Amino acid sequence: MNWINSLVRPKIRDLLKKRDVPENLWIKCPETGEMVFHRDLEANLWVVPNSGHHMKMPGRKRLENLFDNGSYDKVETPEVHADPLKFRDTKRYADRLKEYRTKTGEDDAVLVGKGLVNGAPLTAAVQDFAFMGGSLGMAAGEAILTGMMAAVEAHTPFVLFAASGGARMQEGILSLMQMPRTTVGIQILREAGLPYIVVLTNPTTGGVSASYAMLGDVHIAEPGAQIGFAGRRVIEQTIREKLPEDFQSAEYLLDHGMVDMVVKRHDLKKTISTICDILMKREIELPALPGPEEVPAEPA
Repeated sequence: MNWINSLVRPKIRDLLKKRDVPENLWIKCPETGEMVFHRDLEANLWVVPNSGHHMKMPGRKRLENLFDNGSYDKVETPEVHADPLKFRDTKRYADRLKEYRTKTGEDDAVLVGKGLVNGAPLTAAVQDFAFMGGSLGMAAGEAILTGMMAAVEAHTPFVLFAASGGARMQEGILSLMQMPRTTVGIQILREAGLPYIVVLTNPTTGGVSASYAMLGDVHIAEPGAQIGFAGRRVIEQTIREKLPEDFQSAEYLLDHGMVDMVVKRHDLKKTISTICDILMKREIELPALPGPEEVPAEPA
């Protein structure tokens, strides 16, 4: 019976043993419930192929998708005091920061890079929602300001991809002070005659939408993005009315004149490049007009 115990039984156990499968191999579409393989979703820029739903996109991947050949120079941002208020809720703020830095591999919620977009220089900042909901703290505010000053120094347009739940409560008034600081940075961009373009992604809410996210020269929104200040439930309880189903969506804001255009993620690079060329007064290649022999004859 030794050969049964030592050979047959272990093989049977291996066959019946439950294999550990990573939970993030398949991602569920919030709209249709469709399951999409994570590599297919990443290859399609985190847009669900059939439904067209725009999922949240990592900050580094946004920069790689924006700049030519995925190549850009990272703009180093100044270090700030990590935990100025020694804040603690269910855990210490310092421990929470350490956890998200390990999880995302980033120092904070905002990344800044500069490079070429369709051959033209550009500076861009991205808020990564994966880092504490893209919340605006001292480090994020300093990064945005540094990006704006880098754009002024290099004389390039500045593009911001906004994705945030608002100001970072663990930093109190110090996080709220980033709202007027970034507003001053926008004014410096305008005095230098440089375009400031905002791309509103899902979600853009709270103090971010009440400051620099709504002060752009051009506002672009991704399809289906939630954009607003207060939450839907808070507004309904305040005004005691039922809001429309698509309230605070990118399409709703476009219909009511709050954003300039809603652009699919695959078309963002071309759209941003064209807007920058126009605002920077660069030469634009126009499509060739048909010759006389190519114009169809009018019907009799």
